[in-house]
Amino acid sequence: MRYVSDILEEKSEELVWIGPLESVFDALKLMNEKDVGAVLVQIEDYLVGILSERDYMRNVILDSHSSKQTKVSEVMTRDVVTVTGEDTILHCIALTKEHRIRHLPVVEAGKTLGMISLRDLFLDVINERVGPTD
Repeated sequence: MRYVSDILEEKSEELVWIGPLESVFDALKLMNEKDVGAVLVQIEDYLVGILSERDYMRNVILDSHSSKQTKVSEVMTRDVVTVTGEDTILHCIALTKEHRIRHLPVVEAGKTLGMISLRDLFLDVINERVGPTD
């Protein structure tokens, strides 16, 4: 059985985050630069939300807001579903299905350690079942 900590150990990606008072435009630039679909919203090392492409579409574009004038805190998801390093991969997949989300921040003792995506989870399951697909 594999765990979140196994995926985090294998990932070399840095933690991508932005402050809640930054503009949505700056968050989108960061997401584009880092080629990610969501960015953590943090104050220092502490998670306060998450901003995804879906949040942007639903809360900025469809509500006709300006991404340059809108703060991340105004449109981010506040009730973030998180996991720990000890959670299993199958538990994480169940969470993504239940909550209809694609990203799970990994939090221990209140501090964010990383983030895993639905893609990370599926690749892990595939690698376990049929071997690496390089």
